[in-house]
Amino acid sequence: MYVPPHFAETRASEIRRIIEAHPLGSLITYSARGLDADQIPFELTSFDGAAGILRAHIARANPLWREIRDGSDALVIFRAADAYISPNWYPSKKKTHRVVPTWNYQVVNVYGQIHFFEDRKSLLALIGKLTRSHETHNEGAQAWRMADAPKDFIDAMMEDIIGLEIRFSHVTAKSKLGQNKEDPDRKGAARTLLARGHSELGDAMGDV
Repeated sequence: MYVPPHFAETRASEIRRIIEAHPLGSLITYSARGLDADQIPFELTSFDGAAGILRAHIARANPLWREIRDGSDALVIFRAADAYISPNWYPSKKKTHRVVPTWNYQVVNVYGQIHFFEDRKSLLALIGKLTRSHETHNEGAQAWRMADAPKDFIDAMMEDIIGLEIRFSHVTAKSKLGQNKEDPDRKGAARTLLARGHSELGDAMGDV
């Protein structure tokens, strides 16, 4: 990924926020069939600013775990908020007209090695943690629990999944938030985004 120095995202806290706020990652792999991409919700189980572990599960029917050799290189892309930026939102447009449209966004690329696992204990721990995290965030006190479903139903569902883990030691992150613009123009665009409901990107632009 091309990352000009002024757009490089190096804040570990922001990289973590992007991954955790947008857990549906695009898993890019290469097999005998060539390049492929799977959209999978991941859990960031550890992260020290550069290295860490991502965990997820896929359907057993997915050929990925049979076609990809365990330990193969993999890339996971987490895309956060994005939006078109109009020159009309820059105060300098009225003075110089030396502005053009652009697209602002945040994205994190995680590079690592993929490993698969099938043992029931690890799968139950993974599914339980993912469920608690997302249910609590979305449903609060009414969060669904695995225990709400019949045990034989859960047992059957568990037979149909495979766990995967991405162990990574390299992350490239990009926050294209108007850092190359004068403050009045960047803040003008941020205010317009906020007014139009793009709160995540608008807030991010205001924080740089």
